[in-house]
Amino acid sequence: MARFPKPPEGSWTEHYGLGTEPMSYEDSISTEFFELEREAIFKRAWLNVGRVEQLPRNGSYFTKELVVARTSVIIVRDREGQVRAFHNVCRHRGNKLVWNDFPKEETSGISRQFVCKYHGWRYDLDGSCSFVQQEQEFFDLDKADYGLVPVHCDVWAGFIFIHLGKEPEQSLTEFLGPMVTALENYPFHLQSERWFYRSPVNANWKLYLDAFQEFYHAPVLHAKQTPPDFSAAAQKAGFEAPYYGIDGPHRVVSTAGIHPWNLAPNQLKPMEILTRSGLFGPWDMPDLNFEQQPAGLNPAGCDPWGLDSFQIFPNFVILIWGQSWYLTYHYWPTASNQHIFEGTLYFVPAKTARERVAHELAALSFKEYGHQDANTLEATQTMLESRVLDRFPLGDQEVLCRHLHKVAGEWVDDYKRQLTEV
Repeated sequence: MARFPKPPEGSWTEHYGLGTEPMSYEDSISTEFFELEREAIFKRAWLNVGRVEQLPRNGSYFTKELVVARTSVIIVRDREGQVRAFHNVCRHRGNKLVWNDFPKEETSGISRQFVCKYHGWRYDLDGSCSFVQQEQEFFDLDKADYGLVPVHCDVWAGFIFIHLGKEPEQSLTEFLGPMVTALENYPFHLQSERWFYRSPVNANWKLYLDAFQEFYHAPVLHAKQTPPDFSAAAQKAGFEAPYYGIDGPHRVVSTAGIHPWNLAPNQLKPMEILTRSGLFGPWDMPDLNFEQQPAGLNPAGCDPWGLDSFQIFPNFVILIWGQSWYLTYHYWPTASNQHIFEGTLYFVPAKTARERVAHELAALSFKEYGHQDANTLEATQTMLESRVLDRFPLGDQEVLCRHLHKVAGEWVDDYKRQLTEV
């Protein structure tokens, strides 16, 4: 890998003024801190819940279970084509409105209206109450007063975001900031073939975010996933990213890459050679019809370029590969030491059997690497909870880990301060 100069301060950590002292991970094991995060972070930040391709026509909907905020939401494209969001609760007796066989499972479909399974109250796609069973039995009831409870909803570059607060302090684009919104012209919409993984992980949500915002671990943890010659070379060289960026609460790490097709056969798996694919994605890249690459990509000017991983606070990641495909990660907390991890891969739709197989190998490779990371994090969680140690040294390649925990702490402190001022 080519070596790129560090910032003038000598390290990324010093450049961003984050301090170099050992760091506490108490925020990842404290149940009290997690309870504060529910209100301080997840009810005050814009949260990505999916993409517009999940709502292909008017009447399309899906639900999202947000355990961290103790709610469920319905995301729907109404009769006018507008994307809306509502709390998934009937206004009559509080029953969950949209679900199938199991109330805690997410669901999706197409509907002309939403009907409560309990007493049959009905709601139009704009959230208005359209029918009350035996309406004459109620006292001074006006259906206009009993529409679904709306959730703030906005769309950026095809990504659907919601805000659970009464009134967002910032618009979505203001919250995302210039580093993220610089990606707006990236052709996400052309990459609509979707592969989805979802798994519970017995670790704090921030620990898994940490795993994917540093690559210091990759040559060691994932050594057995590559042929011995390649693995030995990678461990000897180590890893050093050429660029780390921070903008408000958000972060990005950009890396140089390799052209797998230029590697020696003993540095590749036979399956990779056969399918022309692997962890970095299909070797045969689709034409994304770039008139001009978005300014926010490949900030270090790497050639070849590997990937840019944008960590959008609090729990959403867009990872764009130089091989012309992208990933998203979501980390949905369920407890101080548990969360749901979602990984979604997006490709330009395959037109041939070879392209389909190349996509499948990339998806399976991602799944295997994800398993290794998750397994390690569960081991980390158990020993952090022992509190045998309370301070941990972080290297410069872990600068974004340091930033995430700093920001989480600042949001919690700000929330506590606001409580005392009321």
